[in-house]
Amino acid sequence: MATERIRAVRLRTQVLLLQIVVVALTLGVAFAVFGYISDQRLRDAYGQRALAIARTVAADPVVRGEVSRYAPGVVTADARLHQELAAGPLEQIAVDATQRNTALFVVITDDAGIRLAHPDQGRLTEHVSTDPSEALAGHEVIVRERGTLGDSVRAKVPVLDLGSDRIVGAVSVGISTEAVRDQLLDDLGTAGALVGAALLVGIAGSVLLARRWRGLTLGLEPDELAELVRGQAAVLHGIGGGVLAVDASWRTTFVNDEARRLLGIGPDIGRSVDEIGLTPRVLEVFRGLDEQPASATVGSHIVIVSARRVSRDGRDLGAVLTVRDRTDVESLTRQLDAVQSMSTVLRAQRHEFSNKMHLISGLLHRGRVEEASRSIDELVGAGPLGAATPGIDAIHDAYLQAFLAAKAAHARESGVELLLGPNTWVDGSLADPVDVTTVLGNLLDNAIEAVRASDRPVRQVEVELVQENSTLHSTVTDSGDGVAPDVVDSLFTEGTSTREDHGVPGGRGVGLALIRQIARAHGGDVRLSSPGGGEPPLTGAEFIARMPGVLIDNEVPWPQQI
Repeated sequence: MATERIRAVRLRTQVLLLQIVVVALTLGVAFAVFGYISDQRLRDAYGQRALAIARTVAADPVVRGEVSRYAPGVVTADARLHQELAAGPLEQIAVDATQRNTALFVVITDDAGIRLAHPDQGRLTEHVSTDPSEALAGHEVIVRERGTLGDSVRAKVPVLDLGSDRIVGAVSVGISTEAVRDQLLDDLGTAGALVGAALLVGIAGSVLLARRWRGLTLGLEPDELAELVRGQAAVLHGIGGGVLAVDASWRTTFVNDEARRLLGIGPDIGRSVDEIGLTPRVLEVFRGLDEQPASATVGSHIVIVSARRVSRDGRDLGAVLTVRDRTDVESLTRQLDAVQSMSTVLRAQRHEFSNKMHLISGLLHRGRVEEASRSIDELVGAGPLGAATPGIDAIHDAYLQAFLAAKAAHARESGVELLLGPNTWVDGSLADPVDVTTVLGNLLDNAIEAVRASDRPVRQVEVELVQENSTLHSTVTDSGDGVAPDVVDSLFTEGTSTREDHGVPGGRGVGLALIRQIARAHGGDVRLSSPGGGEPPLTGAEFIARMPGVLIDNEVPWPQQI
């Protein structure tokens, strides 16, 4: 544990130092570029300043006139001429311009490059130390050169004759490079202060960024994050259930393959949970964050969904929806219900048959052969199913007969009488008995429960089955209290139930939605034709189901009374 902490601290320190180095290098490069550009800019600025001074001096009429006096060959190293130039107007103008503009020098020459004015009067009548040919050729130049007074940025301008455009001399103005350097150092000092402040801001930002990064990763290090991703991929994609995760703003962050299959959604990440295609029932459970499992139908699947909020160290990280497939279990449950119902009716028939055999045995022991014979004829002629449910002979499918007989026995145990409607006629055989008994069984169970829960004197449920080619039409009517008006519109919506939830796994409110989905899968439908209030004795609700393709038509003509 101590080693891991040291490694984590070192990693955070390395990241922080790396960020600081990057900021420092960036600012250092920016500072160097700024220094280079500033140096060039200052040299250009001082060169233009020297050029402006030189132009001003060269354009002075006194300067033009005085320089024109000294033709080539006139200026010599003569003491008298030297004194004349030292006391003359050219020297005075040059000295004044130098002092007034804080220049290094202002030098005036004739057309041979001989100094007529110079800050050092001892150098008058000497040839200039740098090349004046460009200026004497009529060109203005700005150069950086080293002369008798040191390094300088200098400008050279030709001097024209006062009465003509003939070049008679040149003016050279220099500004010391030390002045340029001093100005550059001042600018770099200001820039250095700004760079230092920026570096401090960058360091502070790096520290905050490091803390933010640690907060976003929940304090996990890269190796831990990598291991977490590998574990997540192995576990969440390998489990049999579906997992859908969202962040605190309800945007999807993870969905595994099983969740996509069961919920019928795409693999898109980052979309709002309201936009990914969840059914209203699933979305309601997810938004409600109810950890209790709830049933829902999605396409052809019956699923159990539950949601829970996810947090770490008191921080809301979002929510997770888990999905489990219950389609096969529900199908097996329906088949088991049918088998149990048939087992119940068989036990009842065995008990009834045993009682009749005891009666016949008693009659025979007493020598009452004729009465025993009549009892045997009644037993053989009526048949066990006919005695249990009158009119069931109109249904020729043995599976459907046994199912209805079982439901009739179940109804009798609840104090309810199950009747077959007068128009009942099913000549074909069931092609899909599981779906038929699922739809019909749910409607009958609901009707029996509605009658059992009511306090009406008539306690009957009527089912009428009519075959039309391969389509089965079913009508179930009861004598209960009917469907409340406030649930009529939402009766087939998942989660809606007229009965209380007494610990049923996944809750109630799935049956009607499920059988409507089964019927529609066959191209039919299940609907509430009457919520109640009909003619006595059947004053309760009436449901109609239509299921095409569930019968094998035997092509036997219907009876004339149908």
